[in-house]
Amino acid sequence: MARVVLVGLPGVGKTTVAAALAAAWGIDAIDADAFFLSTTGRSVQDHIRHLGEVSFREAECEALRAMTTMDAVIATGGGIVTTAPARGVLEHECTIWLDAPNDVLLERVATGDRPLLGDDPAEALVRLRAQREALYREVATITIDASAAVAEIVRDIVSTLEARA
Repeated sequence: MARVVLVGLPGVGKTTVAAALAAAWGIDAIDADAFFLSTTGRSVQDHIRHLGEVSFREAECEALRAMTTMDAVIATGGGIVTTAPARGVLEHECTIWLDAPNDVLLERVATGDRPLLGDDPAEALVRLRAQREALYREVATITIDASAAVAEIVRDIVSTLEARA
């Protein structure tokens, strides 16, 4: 496997799973937020706060195009699926939708700087799931339950991809 892209709601564990999966395969992991910062000089949070979400989504799609030229496990931001150009990129990749129940996600996002979740993360997660679930389904090659331990999630991904090969 030369490259996979992980998508899913905030808190599902995309970055953590990407690192573990990449280690298991002996390839690089790329965190989209870190890549964005290194290529633009601005954090995702700073970009959104100062230039708005629309500007960020455009820049995020350009970053996705650059990342998908590399052999790596790519952990995207949760909203990557919200624009048609980004979905167009994802449809040509092995895209894995990591999903978990909202209560699991809420526990995981309790700490951290997540401006799109606002002051009420529970409500935000319900809203984001309603907005994005069909979009994740649209781009997903496979869907994996990400409510388990990281090692189990990695085993599920590897076994599911091997079964499809």
